Amino acid sequence: MAESVELPGRLAILPFRNKVLLPGAFIRIRCTSHSSVKLVEQELWQREEKGLIGILPVRDAAEMTSMDSVLSQGVGSETGERSSKVQVSTSDAHKVDGKNHPEVIHWHNRGVAARALHLSRGVEKPSGRVTYIVVLEGLCRFNVEELSTRGPYCTAKISSLEMTKAEMDHVEQDPDFVALSRQFKATAMELISVLEQKQKTGGKIKVLLETLPLHKLADIFVASFEMSFEEQLSMLDSVDPKVRLSKATELVDRHLQSIRVAEKITQKVEGQLSKSQKEFLLRQQMRAIKEELGDNDDDEDDLAALERKMQSAGMPSNIWKHAQRELRRLKKMQPQQPGYNSSRVYLELLADLPWQKASEEQELDLKAARERLDSDHYGLVKIKQRIIEYLAVRKLKPDARGPVLCFVGPPGVGKTSLASSIAAALGRKFVRISLGGVKDEADIRGHRRTYIGSMPGRLIDGLKRVGVCNPVMLLDEIDKTGSDVRGDPASALLEVLDPEQNKSFNDHYLNVPFDLSKVIFVATANRAQPIPPPLLDRMEVIELPGYTVEEKLRIAMQHLIPRVLDQHGLSSEFLQIPEAMVKLVIQRYTREAGVRNLERNLAALARAAAVRVAEQEQAVSVSKDVHKLDSPLLENRLAEGAEMEMEVIPMGVNNHEISTAFRIASPLVVDEAMLEKILGPPRFDDREAADRVATPGVSVGLVWTTFGGEVQFVEATAMAGNGELHLTGQLGDVIKESAQIALTWVRARAADLKLAAAEGTNLLQGRDIHIHFPAGAVPKDGPSAGVTLVTALVSLFSQKSVRADTAMTGEMTLRGLVLPVGGIKDK
Repeated sequence: MAESVELPGRLAILPFRNKVLLPGAFIRIRCTSHSSVKLVEQELWQREEKGLIGILPVRDAAEMTSMDSVLSQGVGSETGERSSKVQVSTSDAHKVDGKNHPEVIHWHNRGVAARALHLSRGVEKPSGRVTYIVVLEGLCRFNVEELSTRGPYCTAKISSLEMTKAEMDHVEQDPDFVALSRQFKATAMELISVLEQKQKTGGKIKVLLETLPLHKLADIFVASFEMSFEEQLSMLDSVDPKVRLSKATELVDRHLQSIRVAEKITQKVEGQLSKSQKEFLLRQQMRAIKEELGDNDDDEDDLAALERKMQSAGMPSNIWKHAQRELRRLKKMQPQQPGYNSSRVYLELLADLPWQKASEEQELDLKAARERLDSDHYGLVKIKQRIIEYLAVRKLKPDARGPVLCFVGPPGVGKTSLASSIAAALGRKFVRISLGGVKDEADIRGHRRTYIGSMPGRLIDGLKRVGVCNPVMLLDEIDKTGSDVRGDPASALLEVLDPEQNKSFNDHYLNVPFDLSKVIFVATANRAQPIPPPLLDRMEVIELPGYTVEEKLRIAMQHLIPRVLDQHGLSSEFLQIPEAMVKLVIQRYTREAGVRNLERNLAALARAAAVRVAEQEQAVSVSKDVHKLDSPLLENRLAEGAEMEMEVIPMGVNNHEISTAFRIASPLVVDEAMLEKILGPPRFDDREAADRVATPGVSVGLVWTTFGGEVQFVEATAMAGNGELHLTGQLGDVIKESAQIALTWVRARAADLKLAAAEGTNLLQGRDIHIHFPAGAVPKDGPSAGVTLVTALVSLFSQKSVRADTAMTGEMTLRGLVLPVGGIKDK
């Protein structure tokens, strides 16, 4: 290093954000921004070894505080103005400005002159942008007298802060400086000795310590340590060699103490370890570090709490041994290890599962259970009786393994609410598991823990949520499961629903047996056909037929209308729906097995009433909880007959009381005209059947679907032809065969039915028969259209119309027998 550096009067300035370059230190930077590239080209690249630049620390605007190190008095610009802020775009190497627009930065008033030891030029592809890599050496400190901009970068008028040789000789004779030098040299030699023992280096540093002046060596030593930005600025501002040596001694001593503490921790750990414990080295070191910091109890407390929670979970002995092994493995791991989190989540699941915790069943009162079923569900007499029988057996033998009830019926008939009623009657908790659309066996059995993001199955997760081992668990939509390459969920349910097997249900994630025999399973389905026969064999199927018009009427009057009024903040004082109007809604606007569409139409009527109540102009409070307003201004306004635009209702008034805070002159009574105005024209008309069967050759049939019964018309017509039969309406093979059978039977019985004059007459002589099932976009199949097809053909050949008020269903054989018919109530 040169003993003295002759500085020019003005230097180009390269700002360093939150970083300081000290004299004697080296730094490598990469310049990519326009301003820094221009500075390097003009000040260093063109001048080769003669170029000098100034390195000036800058501080983020967000971190700027009232500090003496900031130019509070300002630095001058070329125009003579005083300012402490300059708009610049600085080097990308130190991220002074990572944005595309200039940023206001705060300059330090002292910097370090630096020269380039190495320059290399590069071009980025494909952009073609020029970049420079520069190795800089800090030379000496300077003070900024005036700061200005020259093109894309800044320049500064500076003054050197280095002492002359005579001044330095005078300082070196100062007793205080001599004492500080000895102290610094002793501390530095001790640090070098420690580093030499640890890293087998230090010879070059010893040579520097013996040859360089101590005030210069202080900067070099300190520059190699990790320091905060404030400490770096403090060293930069230490122009006085005595102050600089004092601060350097303090930093070197602190670094030496940190090395000693690390050695102490290492020695303490190594003294505790034996050959058989070397695999615990990392964990013991962490523990020793926490002891030194006095912060060694957080993770231990968490694991101890987890262990106590596992002990209180009541696991069986074999599972408890498995959990202890997993816990011991967890204690040996560090939180940063990959398997730590998954092991901890697994142990928390074991601790949260209700191994022994069960809800206490209340004394079964069959009369109360019957009353509750009657109040919650109208009709369903046989189903309610079966549930009462089920509860009676549970009362006589609480540990009986009862059958798994499976409620099968169309949507909206109350299957799910029946399951919740069973749970309420037994006094058990209720949990619902939705199986609709489940195609992965892992949803039932869980994922193996070897997979990332593995989870337990829905059954184990539901038991964890409900917190007891004996809930009533509803397996909803059990007929909607599917199978693909990931397995068959329905097959996985075979073990769950078998009372002989579910005592040791094995979830793949849990990997230990769990007893499901205390759980009462109830299943629901829309159809029994999609359920696999082995699974269906494990359940007792209870059919829930659709409701008749009379049953829907009673359900609407007793359950739906009160619920709809309550949901819309209304009462019978605002809206009244007569029984006759409800019957019209059922007949003209809803044809379904359940009552969901009926409830939606009633809700539409309630919304229309709510609009009328909310739009009323005069509202008078009649709630007993609304206190009288004592205000002279209010009394004067009422006396003058002024209109009140707003009414104050206290916060304590609930929804029911708010609804009674409005009163209209008369309740809204629904009539036929209002029905058509709100719900639109009738979707179903009783006169439709009469109009369609007025022509001979048309008959009315009844069909069954998963959503309930439907009316199906069958149309037959004759035309000139060669005796062929044409069938349309998107028909299946079974119904096509029924049409062939019907035509054959009618032709064979033509004389008996007086359709032909003599035996052996061909009814199809010179004509074709076309049979059509309207609503051609809907697929149709099934054998129960046989009677309807025969009737349509007889009507066509005899030219007699069928009765409009009669519908028929049933499969017909070739000999004319009608087979037993199912689903009559639905149809």
